[in-house]
Amino acid sequence: MQKQLIECVPNISEGRDSKIIETVSQIVETVEGVKLLDVDPGKATNRTVITFVGEPEPVIEAAFRLIKKASELIDMSKQTGEHPRFGATDVCPLVPITGISLEETAKYAHKLGERVGKELGIPGYFYEEAAKEEKRKNLANCRSGEYEGLANKLADPNWKPDFGPSEYSENVSKTGVTAISARDFLIAYNVNLNTTSTRRANAIAFDIREAGRVKREGNPITGKKVLDANGEPIRIPGKLKAVKGIGWYIDEYGIAQISYNLTNITITSMHEAFDESCKAALDRGIRVTGSEIIGLIPLQAMLDAADYYLIKQERSLGIAESEKIKIAVKSLGLDDLKPFNPSEKIIEYMLGTDEKKLIDFKLDDFADETAGESMAPGGGSIAAYVGALGVSLGTMVANLSAHKAGWDDKWEFFSEWAVKGQAYKERLLFLVDEDTNAFNKIIDGFRMPKDSEEEKEARKQAIEEATKYATEIPFQVMEASFNSMEVMQAMIKDGLQNSLSDGGVGVLCARTAVLGAYFNVKINAKDIKDRVFAEDILARAEKIYQETLQIESDTIAYIDSKM
Repeated sequence: MQKQLIECVPNISEGRDSKIIETVSQIVETVEGVKLLDVDPGKATNRTVITFVGEPEPVIEAAFRLIKKASELIDMSKQTGEHPRFGATDVCPLVPITGISLEETAKYAHKLGERVGKELGIPGYFYEEAAKEEKRKNLANCRSGEYEGLANKLADPNWKPDFGPSEYSENVSKTGVTAISARDFLIAYNVNLNTTSTRRANAIAFDIREAGRVKREGNPITGKKVLDANGEPIRIPGKLKAVKGIGWYIDEYGIAQISYNLTNITITSMHEAFDESCKAALDRGIRVTGSEIIGLIPLQAMLDAADYYLIKQERSLGIAESEKIKIAVKSLGLDDLKPFNPSEKIIEYMLGTDEKKLIDFKLDDFADETAGESMAPGGGSIAAYVGALGVSLGTMVANLSAHKAGWDDKWEFFSEWAVKGQAYKERLLFLVDEDTNAFNKIIDGFRMPKDSEEEKEARKQAIEEATKYATEIPFQVMEASFNSMEVMQAMIKDGLQNSLSDGGVGVLCARTAVLGAYFNVKINAKDIKDRVFAEDILARAEKIYQETLQIESDTIAYIDSKM
């Protein structure tokens, strides 16, 4: 069963006192099973965004401890800042990551809120997916009036808190109110402007955000509001859906920014918000100088941005992930105000394990590891790595061809081949480590106890299953390496002819990978007791083996004829 993971992104109303920020954020790590991912303070906004992740129950416990600690250290009666706020822990959204639905996450939000109200005496509201009535779905409605309007808000029966006390007491004047939600992944994204004008930044935000601006008679700023039949202001919608935004001045940087919340990046992506902001800014005589991500961002959002700009430049999409990240950073100006470190800002990189893989080794260390006394990595892992090198050469030719002067009309053709090559490369790199893992499963089987008949039978079954798996993995290396030869064959035929030898070496590497993995399939299959399984995989391996030898022969003959 897939592990359930949720992310929690509390925003506390303190961005200047490093000691308070550290104390509040570090409380998260006192809960076993919770990983603190990011702490992002803002001095001008006097607000810090904290991000942590884990299974639901530990995350709820960590969130409770954080809200408690923030209420002890932050006095809202003395707090000021640019960002709208009404509580020491202003908002505490829960975000489903894996294995859990938004609806299930909302139940945990309710559980957290009820505990905060009962045990801490802090009132609050449930918003977005956790909201218990329609008007409370929108955080702006819940937070209207902000901290300064809390006494009146709590006295209004229409805004009775969803949890905690309804009276504005001395305790509430200090802690304020906390809004808790379950929501989809939200990107807090700021666009930097070459102006100090908050009014002009707001004007651009109104051009872009979904809510747009209020329609007015005559002067669009000072004119009388136009009302509908119900007496409500009529709004002129902005350009982009699922976008909230305001303008503000950031004293820390000496510039105005547009602060966006991208509430659904499948509807409006980060790069779309950036490009539309650039256009709207230029229309107003302002230039966008860059942008910044507050908190963390999914890897796919960065890769989508890179692909977007690569396509605009008519450049190949089949480049390494690390290169795409660099392109996204430079295209969006994410390093405009301060360095952007992908390992600290991309959620998947933050969630990575500390376990070192073979493919993480430097070349000389990988060779040393292979040459050592251990039986792994062995021939299967080396075969997979050689296959990865082979298709990398084919991908290189595709990328060089996509960028060749005079071949601009062919860039998409070569880009498609480079993308295929990258996919084969990633698959084979995964198999480098998986072949060693498969071998280790056999060793684990042999180490199992065998004192009783039950233990002997369990050990026998574990060894059989591990041996099957250790045969399937090199077979997968054979398949991936054989299929990857299509990239080199296409590039030998249609790619840069000056790189003919590179394509040829790629084919020879793939051929070596197929043959090497074939040997591993055969040597492991002989120990499998299930002979039906063994004979089937051997027959399929033999077919790939023979077809690979034919491709090698045809490729050598073709290259010889061209040189």
